[in-house]
Amino acid sequence: MKTHLFLLLTTLVASSAVYSKEWFNIPYVNQNETDAYLVERGVLDIHCPKGTQNQPVIIWFHGGGLRSGEKALPKRLLNQGVCVVSPNYRLYPRIKAPSYIEDAARAVAWVFKNIKNYGGDPSKVILSGYSAGGYLALMVGMDTQWLAKHNINASRLAALVPFSGHTITHFTVRDERGIKGEQPIIDAFAPLYHVRKDAPPITLITGDRELELLGRYEENAYFERMMKVNGHTATQIYELDGYGHNMVEPALPLLLNIARKYE
Repeated sequence: MKTHLFLLLTTLVASSAVYSKEWFNIPYVNQNETDAYLVERGVLDIHCPKGTQNQPVIIWFHGGGLRSGEKALPKRLLNQGVCVVSPNYRLYPRIKAPSYIEDAARAVAWVFKNIKNYGGDPSKVILSGYSAGGYLALMVGMDTQWLAKHNINASRLAALVPFSGHTITHFTVRDERGIKGEQPIIDAFAPLYHVRKDAPPITLITGDRELELLGRYEENAYFERMMKVNGHTATQIYELDGYGHNMVEPALPLLLNIARKYE
């Protein structure tokens, strides 16, 4: 589905600013953990509307190719009447797969168990993120083993909304194995490997196929098709006309509208 910018902007629900209460660098791992790097990176920030309860929750994983990045949030997600959680996670080359996926699952599990204390509703948790963060959102949401380790059924997630994320095996995972970035692989570290009928609703968002990272739209389109082949009818894809991989800002209204459906 090709979507023009003006259409996206008109979908953003008009509302006055709802100011947030903020918490920073909250540990989502045991502080007795012996891995100092895990303790360092195993923190998250929370922004929730003041004086409210049971709000939808967006967990936003940052991008950076699984090699760099910090838990900064797009400003447009703040003060919008929803809770937003932004975790850090460990990065290659200091760790390798599946450590960053394990960290993402730890953060999600922490949110399920604790977000009610901050004004969020654990039954309204949406996983999102940009690029590598979109990949992590899909891996945690699609491969049920990661949340199962925390006694959480991944199908409890309200929605998955990855922004330009890999659905094939991530290029950093391939690099760890000495596989060139242009060589596509679909294995247990690919969201495509885990397509299933009982997954949460999924909205895939990419840039224009002619301007995006080569193949990024196509792998997302294949994921959408294979989800539907497997009987998952609540998968949709948006291709943002005129935008390349830098498609975060124009796509944020879509994410916010999805979150507001759970208000």
